Amino acid sequence: MIVFTKSRLFPLSLIFLALLQFPLLAQPTGTVKGKIRDADTGEELIGATVRVMGTSEGAVTNVAGDYTLQVPSGSVRLEASFVGYAAVERTIDVAAGATVVQDFELSFGSIDLNEIVVVGSRNENRSVLETPVPVDVIPLQEITQGAPQIELGQILNYVAPSFSSNRQTISDGTDHVDPASLRGLGVDHVLVLINGKRRHASSLVNVNGTFGRGSVGTDLNSIPAAAIERIEVLRDGAAAQYGSDAIAGVINIVLKESTDQLTGTAMAGQTYLGDGENLQYNANYGFEVGQGGFVNVTGQYQYRGRTDRAREYTGSVFRTNGSGIYREDFAAGDFSPFVPGSRLTANEAAVINAANSVTNNMTEAEEEALIEQNGGRRAFTMMVGNSESINTALMVNAGLPLNQRQEFYAFGGLNSRQGMATGFYRLPNQTRTLTTIYPNGFLPEINTSIFDASLAAGIRGEVGDGWNFDISNTWGTNRFQFVITNTHNASMGTASPTSFDAGGFQFQQNTTNLDLSKYYDLVLSGLNLAFGAEYRQENYQLFAGEEGSYRNFGVVNLVDSTADGGVFLSGNTSNIFYDRPGGSQVFPGFQPANVVNRSRSTAAVYVDVEINFTENFFIDVAGRYENYTDFGSTLNGKIATRLAVTDALAFRAAASTGFRAPSLAQRYFNNTSTIFTLQNGVSVANEVGTFRNDSRVAKLLGIPGLTNESSVNYSAGMTYQLAKGLDITVDGYLVDVTNRVVLTGQFNAGSSDEIAAILTSVNAGRAQLFTNAIDTRTVGLDAIVSYQTGGDWGRFSGTLAANFNNTEVTNINIPEVLQADPGTFFNREEQGRFESAVPRNKANLALTYSKDKWSVNVTNVRFGEVTARLGTEADPIDQTFSGKIITDASIGYQLTENSRITIGGNNLFNVYPDENREEYRSSERFVYSRRVSQFGFNGGFYFARLSLSI
Repeated sequence: MIVFTKSRLFPLSLIFLALLQFPLLAQPTGTVKGKIRDADTGEELIGATVRVMGTSEGAVTNVAGDYTLQVPSGSVRLEASFVGYAAVERTIDVAAGATVVQDFELSFGSIDLNEIVVVGSRNENRSVLETPVPVDVIPLQEITQGAPQIELGQILNYVAPSFSSNRQTISDGTDHVDPASLRGLGVDHVLVLINGKRRHASSLVNVNGTFGRGSVGTDLNSIPAAAIERIEVLRDGAAAQYGSDAIAGVINIVLKESTDQLTGTAMAGQTYLGDGENLQYNANYGFEVGQGGFVNVTGQYQYRGRTDRAREYTGSVFRTNGSGIYREDFAAGDFSPFVPGSRLTANEAAVINAANSVTNNMTEAEEEALIEQNGGRRAFTMMVGNSESINTALMVNAGLPLNQRQEFYAFGGLNSRQGMATGFYRLPNQTRTLTTIYPNGFLPEINTSIFDASLAAGIRGEVGDGWNFDISNTWGTNRFQFVITNTHNASMGTASPTSFDAGGFQFQQNTTNLDLSKYYDLVLSGLNLAFGAEYRQENYQLFAGEEGSYRNFGVVNLVDSTADGGVFLSGNTSNIFYDRPGGSQVFPGFQPANVVNRSRSTAAVYVDVEINFTENFFIDVAGRYENYTDFGSTLNGKIATRLAVTDALAFRAAASTGFRAPSLAQRYFNNTSTIFTLQNGVSVANEVGTFRNDSRVAKLLGIPGLTNESSVNYSAGMTYQLAKGLDITVDGYLVDVTNRVVLTGQFNAGSSDEIAAILTSVNAGRAQLFTNAIDTRTVGLDAIVSYQTGGDWGRFSGTLAANFNNTEVTNINIPEVLQADPGTFFNREEQGRFESAVPRNKANLALTYSKDKWSVNVTNVRFGEVTARLGTEADPIDQTFSGKIITDASIGYQLTENSRITIGGNNLFNVYPDENREEYRSSERFVYSRRVSQFGFNGGFYFARLSLSI
């Protein structure tokens, strides 16, 4: 449990005391409500925005096109906007306590150039296409009406070409949190904000063989999509503006603020093969608080069923060369003839124990007979696909005007996710299996309980002579708990339980911000000055599991004939028998020696100046200084500019430096885990110890202490409105990152006698560590072409967007001690995770047509090729998987004014990735690769969704 210090409580206390004064300061308000329609067709617009100009107050239309908004009494200026439409402003008078009806009609066919964004600029009046860096605005409420995806990471994966996120399989905790990246960079190079405030990271560090291995990301799926009004994606380095992690860019999630309307959605679907059931129920309701305040609440429930794409297992199940208990023939005549299902007698076991080799222990025919007797080969396969999960979430967004110039705001959420994934099947012929407990082996299960909570509160507004201020405190935590079921601790023998509490970890973050800005309209054509400070505290904890989950109890008796004739293995390593591994099979628990409770803090100041030299040309200069208590200071800067050549054509460019501080999890995570590696086409289990960067093992291997990553980012692009409704943006970028933190390859006990002794003490045979190992260069291009038109025949919109990028490892920083073993320190498989494990090009063609009550959406996403790299430089085993096009489609119909139904599918044509080559398949367990990440391998999926609004 984390204990709050006085320094953590102080900013929260100030905000709480200020909250007590709100009823005294609130001002009279009135209500504005109405409907927003298409000016040409009269069709109601779902997800359109109405906002009070000069404030953050706003509302979003429901499925009937209606909105309700609380506004200050008096003269109020409103703006209505919607993606693909020109914004419309209206000024109305609202008396205190009165309700005024104000409808809007928006003209289709012109991108809203006046839509204000939070990220990319600290000028509160800067619009989407006026920013000097590329910003995508994704109207999530509109998209989710027709999208098959329900999780935020998957939604973004299909609408934003520069964004990549895929579910993983057979990868321990990573089965439950999807790694996500932006612009071909790292999982930990994306900064996530909610309402402009820093979101806490996940407590999970990816240590298994997936994209993002060695990194810590943000769990986007803990945020309910139904609570989101829009998402802003800044595709440019922004660490000089927002701090650590923003090397690839920033994702800002803007929550809903609407009131006096209840919306709900029910969705159900499954894959073409009948598994992977998806159920989603969500509701959103906003209500007034006090005079002009609002509270918007979202509740969400999601169930995701597991999928399985493994085929019938083709390898040996009972046949063995000494590690199982089923035998037929040994040393000519020592055994009685094999009878399927029989066990060895004590005398037969004694003979085996004394032997040095076992051959021809069972014929193939006899094994097949025994397999059929026990359910067939399908009973011994694995579950290779999506994990099962139940995801429940609550998100609240609130605001309350204090007076004409200031407001209090708060938002936060709770998320609970229960997940179940499986590992490798433990076969009866393996030393890891006690056949006295599981005669036919077992499929162990990794159950996760993930709890996520956040709370932010602050006061913002205007003081003095036009100064804008925002003071806030944001807290968040993420906790992972592992429970392993359908397993055992083989070293305990028949006394072993079949489920274990394996421990877990937790991350907590508290951030206090003060931001100030002022716009000087008389300086040249305008100057915006912004500066501020940030203080952030972080805490990382790792807690142990129960003793049986991690301990090796040393059951190494030569023979235990009392245990139903079963054979325990010998401790004599010169013999064919070996000690059974300790700990819970599939996921050994965290040991007391792994326990961590470490904290750090950082203080930062920044300044950001935007100068409009003319109405068509401005320059933005930003600088940020940060000091971390665990590694020191960093200073970063950015310069960006935009030149509008005509009303339709503009050029933009930026150059910046950035950084990323090593996460506390990368500094302090340590454990022993079971990791399978491919050897001669067979997946072989190894106990691997992950050691801290400051451990004795790190010192023996000459690995230096962790320091921050640093980056240099260059970008240049253009925006062009070719004709009414036809817009083009093109942006190129180059990002150099030095000292990237990675997880090394696996060093064996032969590295030194001392390392061997340390590995033995933690029940491991290999070691891996975090270190600043590599430098990379990423070069890329983003291009977007959008077109909208409409008339009596309906309205049509189309967007073609593409991202092309290439990442190259330019340098590997090998410690002097390891110069003779570069292939272990950072091998070609690890290099491939950075260069070719995710698509280096992705294109999206989204088409929408609507008329009257009907709407049709078709999306085609081409996921580029990926390459899996195995083997050595001298003997590489590579496979390239070709690019594929995935088609989504949906049809929607407005049943009544308050209800809408949508049916459709994801991966309509049931496309699968290329299959693994034979040497990658592990006896048909992995038909599709788990080492690279394109679009998953579930095949087609169909769904139906009902949306209601009251």
